[in-house]
Amino acid sequence: MAATATQFGFEQLGTPLFDTTFVVLDLETTGLQPGRDRITEVGAVKVRGGDVLGELRTFVHPGRPIPPAITAVTGITDAMVRDAPPIGAVVPILREFLGPAVLVAHNARFDLSFLRAAWTATGAGDYDPVVVDTARLGRRLLRDEVRNCRLETLARHLRARTMPEHRALTDARATVDVLHGLIERAGALGAVTLEDLRDLSRSTSDKAFRRIDLVRDAPSVCGVYRFLDPRDEVLYVGKATDLRSRLRTYFGQDRRRRVADLVRETARVTWTPTATLLEAEVREVREIHAHRPRYNRRSKQPEAAVHVAITREAFPRLSVVRSPGTGHRRTLGPIGSRSGAQHLVDALQEAYSLRTCTTRLRRAQDHPACVLKDLGRCGAPCDGSQSVADYEAVVGEVEAVWDDPTELLRRLRARMVAFGREGRFERAGEVRSRMHATARAVHAARARDTLAAVDELVVRREGGAGCEVVVVRRGRLAGSHVLERGCSDHDVVTWAAHAALDPCDGPPARDDAEEVGLVLDWLGRPGGRVVSTDGAWALPVAGGAALATTVDEARRLGRQLRRDRQVLGGAKVVRRAGPATNAGVDTAAGGGG
Repeated sequence: MAATATQFGFEQLGTPLFDTTFVVLDLETTGLQPGRDRITEVGAVKVRGGDVLGELRTFVHPGRPIPPAITAVTGITDAMVRDAPPIGAVVPILREFLGPAVLVAHNARFDLSFLRAAWTATGAGDYDPVVVDTARLGRRLLRDEVRNCRLETLARHLRARTMPEHRALTDARATVDVLHGLIERAGALGAVTLEDLRDLSRSTSDKAFRRIDLVRDAPSVCGVYRFLDPRDEVLYVGKATDLRSRLRTYFGQDRRRRVADLVRETARVTWTPTATLLEAEVREVREIHAHRPRYNRRSKQPEAAVHVAITREAFPRLSVVRSPGTGHRRTLGPIGSRSGAQHLVDALQEAYSLRTCTTRLRRAQDHPACVLKDLGRCGAPCDGSQSVADYEAVVGEVEAVWDDPTELLRRLRARMVAFGREGRFERAGEVRSRMHATARAVHAARARDTLAAVDELVVRREGGAGCEVVVVRRGRLAGSHVLERGCSDHDVVTWAAHAALDPCDGPPARDDAEEVGLVLDWLGRPGGRVVSTDGAWALPVAGGAALATTVDEARRLGRQLRRDRQVLGGAKVVRRAGPATNAGVDTAAGGGG
């Protein structure tokens, strides 16, 4: 059939309620299981602006006897549906009646599940409407006024002209009156559009929802946003793939006390649309670094990044330092946290006999040895047990890890296996964690250093919205844009020449580590193609296979551990084809909300 029920997009959710066409639906069935039971009666009322535009009522032959218990409740008998059309004949008519309207039902999950089962059984395709559930909306607006939110209770409380009686059309008419009463209540809280009604049904705070006007003009595009106090001090910076949708969740939908405090202190909200999500992520990090908003927790301390250094002294040792200096022979980093850097230090000391003491040793080697000599954990260059040349050879092996980590990873894996065979599983787990942390740190440092050495890199990736173009200069984002799909490389290069998000003068600083990581994540996604490059962009070959194998192993193990924790914690992960439909206003699978 040509007519189909189309899905509302986000711009349609912003339609004023008095201009919105609703179809209020009620079904009577042979039971509660949509896959097993069948529809026996359909009742629907189409309304807009308080006026009834049409009604639909029909019995449906279920193809099986109606249970006596159902007949006792609804009054529908086998004789009443004997000459009724089958569901295959009713579906096209009902689909035509529903059209692109918003579906309204009381406990909408029940009715929608039977509709979808009927659509599937008759090959009518998908049905993904915007849904208003009067039961959920009633719980949100009348929770302090009624003892329950059954249709009969709400109809009586809101003085409906029609009372429900477990017949489809009568119950649909009663639901119309309930819907209008709830919309009137919602209007008192500032809900004037279908989008407002949806957000109100999800909100848990009337006080927060009343401030939603602060973001009423937010566009449905990706970008970065800021919450500001009355002195225009930045309280919070965030990014979103959809600014409008994300910002509206702050006003009553997020139950965290911290968010409630943020909304209470906010005087205004500003936002900056961006061409791409990568640009929004980078702007977010830069603004957090610049303003240090007190409600942001992530990215506020870029100075936390550290390096692992080999000191420049007679008998070098490993040290975790904030930034490289003249007192260091080689450094690896930046590494995001001191704990991560310490993992790398522990791994190197696990595999190589470097001294761990912090004493500055003289070349005279006249210092007393510590207990590590007796434990075989140190060659003791302090007392002359290990010569200067022998110790320097060990340091040389550690320095080589920066260029080729294969030997380090091999030694760590061998120790892990040996501990496992001895039954020392805790020690084996420690070594495994150090091996994985080492592989991640070296792999990330290599990728950052390689990208930072490229003066300019222009990459394109075809996507749903068009051709996404990113310009990277010395590891940082210089600009991004979305051109038309199928555009030529010449068009890409022409636009890239004018990219001016950031001049990117000089090499990346320590504060830029997070931004470089974001750029690398984007470049690592499939589908990208390098259009032009000024400088060589290629990871070192040495140790690449060992690093790739270990990093992939760490990722797989991390995913498995997370699944195990969910099982042990009793968390049940459910993958749905689409969001739940028992919301006050919601969208079905693939919805535009």
